[in-house]
Amino acid sequence: MGIQPIPFWKLSGSGNDFIVIDYRKPMPSQDEMRMFVSKICRRGLSVGADGVILIKPSRVADYGWHFYNSDGGEVDMCANGSRCAARFAYDNKIAPAKHTFETLAGIVNAEVIEENVVQVRVQLPDPSPVHLGMEIELGSQTLTGHFVNTGVEHVVYFVDDVEKVDVIELGRKTRYHHLFAPSGTNANFVSVTDPHKMMIRTYERGVENETLACGTGAIAATLVATALDKVSSPVSLQTRSGMTLEVDFKQENSLFKEVCLKGDARVIYKGEIEKEALLT
Repeated sequence: MGIQPIPFWKLSGSGNDFIVIDYRKPMPSQDEMRMFVSKICRRGLSVGADGVILIKPSRVADYGWHFYNSDGGEVDMCANGSRCAARFAYDNKIAPAKHTFETLAGIVNAEVIEENVVQVRVQLPDPSPVHLGMEIELGSQTLTGHFVNTGVEHVVYFVDDVEKVDVIELGRKTRYHHLFAPSGTNANFVSVTDPHKMMIRTYERGVENETLACGTGAIAATLVATALDKVSSPVSLQTRSGMTLEVDFKQENSLFKEVCLKGDARVIYKGEIEKEALLT
């Protein structure tokens, strides 16, 4: 991507943080992008982030994106990232408050809501059917997990107290479990507190750590909990950051439609990436 300073914005979606770059020109090669992203996402040595969003032109929507996890791998969807992309596009007059954008998972409908802390609501492409009751061996433990693809793959475990879960150990074992090879999966640990509220912690593939929030994970947890008659729409989820994500949807038998995610999307700072941020 060259050595000239690269303008960027840093945004946070309920604790999930992203570097967003307006890059409406030909893309670098995949290898170049993997190296670039993995370097600028390093905390302490560079900007630091859970992922990178490149805004690109689209022929079917107001704009498109490429989304990369912090390891440099491109993925189809990131729900919190989609909310931050929408905020960036609106603030930079790329798109109006209500707009659409193109992702590898399909078209996302977004609405920017100007409140004291700006909120963004996105309607995501329909998820895959939910697969319930998978017995997953994690070393000496066997846990009952539930699987759904909400744009990316997620396993959901229900626990009595999310604060007492070793998210790193169990999340990593789940992420690399042979059942989900070769691409792996994200892992969510969820406690239901009432029919419309849950608490959630997530180990994210590609970040390879627990993150402060995960939008697709929040959606996955909500849909699985609904399929098990634990909750019903709408559902509020308290994330590791302490921020709340709201999920609502329509249900047609075993299928979920018009799945939406709402939460804060904050501009943290704006700057330029210098060449020294890319040095090893």
